[in-house]
Amino acid sequence: MSVTLTDQDKLNLRTAAYGAVALMAAVDGTGKPHRIATDGSIALSSATGLVGHVLTDYPKGSDLVGNSVAELADRVLPTLTGAMILLKKQDPAEADNFRSTVIVAIEAATRTYKGKPTPTMADMTRKITQALDAA
Repeated sequence: MSVTLTDQDKLNLRTAAYGAVALMAAVDGTGKPHRIATDGSIALSSATGLVGHVLTDYPKGSDLVGNSVAELADRVLPTLTGAMILLKKQDPAEADNFRSTVIVAIEAATRTYKGKPTPTMADMTRKITQALDAA
C-alpha cells in the first residue's frame, strides 16, 4: 500500500510524537526533564518503516513549549489522535507502527526512574495512550 504524506502531514506526525515526549518531560517531578526528553527522542529516532523516516527530523516550526502542561496537552493530544486517523486511512500497519513507536518512547522516558513512574507520569502515559486509541 502506498502512503502519501504531505509536508504538513509529516509535521503533524512529528509534532504528535515529539509532543508526547515533551508532555512526559513537562510532568517530571524529579528534576530530570532533559534526560526524559533525550531518552524519548532516542526512541523516536530509532523507529523503522515510514514512521521512522518521518521521525528522523525534529518538528521544526512546531511549538512544543507552553505556559502550562494543560496548554501543551491541548496541542499534543488531539494531534496524536489526528496522526492515528491519518495513518489508519492510508496504511493501518503504519498506524500500528506509529502507536507502538510513541508508546516505546514514553516508556523509555519513564524508564529513567528506578522503579515505578511517578503518579503524574503514569497519568500522562494514560492520557497519551487514550489519545492514540481515540482514532
